[in-house]
Amino acid sequence: MSTTPRVPVVLQRDTRAWQVQVWASFGIAAFLCATGLAWLPGQDLDRAFMVMGYVFCLSSVFVLSKAVRDAQAAGNTDNPMWRLVVWGGFAVAMGLTAWGLARMEINQNYKAYLGVSWLYLVTTAFTLAKTLRDRQEADLSELRAARHSTHADAD
Repeated sequence: MSTTPRVPVVLQRDTRAWQVQVWASFGIAAFLCATGLAWLPGQDLDRAFMVMGYVFCLSSVFVLSKAVRDAQAAGNTDNPMWRLVVWGGFAVAMGLTAWGLARMEINQNYKAYLGVSWLYLVTTAFTLAKTLRDRQEADLSELRAARHSTHADAD
């Protein structure tokens, strides 16, 4: 009977402090955006356009994050049309939101506030998506290691 030496599995996990910081940053960004949009002077149509733009940007960030990570894990076997849809959707979301913000007739300071809070939301959403995906991958790796260990002990 041959014995295979067991190599311990070392998983890199984010610290609790990092996870709290990521969630807090995302929450602050969402709060700042919501506050800016709730108190947005001007027409209701402008407010509705900006809310839709922010939501479109936020959803496209998560789709783009997943697509990039999946392509990296699979060795970039995505269909070129899918890459065009994902990257194009992100570009359209960012472009239309920037266009809507630029064309609004409001105080420049308010525009700056909305623009900075919007970009802060986008960057924190990318960080949150990465953190969530990293945790999922670490959980799956632990599960696989536990299953492998159980099967090795049974042999």
